[in-house]
Amino acid sequence: MPPRLTLISHKLCPYVQRAVIALTEKDVAFERVDIDLANKPDWFLKVSPLGRTPVLQVGDVAIFESAVILEYLEETEPKPLHPADPLRRAEHRGWIEFGSAVLNDIAGLYSASDEAAFKAKGAQLEARFARLEARAVASPWFDGEKFSLVDAVFGPVFRYFDVLDEIGDFGILTEKPTLASWRTSLAARPSVKSAVSAEYLALLRDFLKRRNSWISQLQAQTA
Repeated sequence: MPPRLTLISHKLCPYVQRAVIALTEKDVAFERVDIDLANKPDWFLKVSPLGRTPVLQVGDVAIFESAVILEYLEETEPKPLHPADPLRRAEHRGWIEFGSAVLNDIAGLYSASDEAAFKAKGAQLEARFARLEARAVASPWFDGEKFSLVDAVFGPVFRYFDVLDEIGDFGILTEKPTLASWRTSLAARPSVKSAVSAEYLALLRDFLKRRNSWISQLQAQTA
């Protein structure tokens, strides 16, 4: 009998969403346990050396960090999401790391304390998405017809813009038709849609409101 899988998560964490999408695509049964990262329980700190989500509990063993969890699932579960060719697989791993850099920039964007810092981070994000626009195939997925782990990574990335677009047009995704098509496909994918709860957008709006940052001020003006 295979070990029971428990995914320790946070309702807003994009890295958790990666793991949920991969598990769902592979039809793997798992239990999801959400925690409050602002008030981390002692039992969580014992299984997460870095104090971050996600953690995949496999029986008595805790696997932490989303990239490691994704690779573990690729090695142990059917329905592979990586390309079979080693070179393309390595390229996809690189774009997964690129996705993590984009998430760091998004965090910098919503944490920017003033307009200058916000615009600088927005310009950096726009440049990253321009690189992605040049590579993505989006017919309908990142590399063509097969949904991959790169798609699982960028579904949560684009989801941020469902709220950011309500606040203003920052030009980050402007004139990027390939990304627009890919974003639409990802938004409709059942595994991507179900990776968050129905309250996700409201939670994200509230999270941004409480940042006391430049985007918090812009958000207040649109309320």
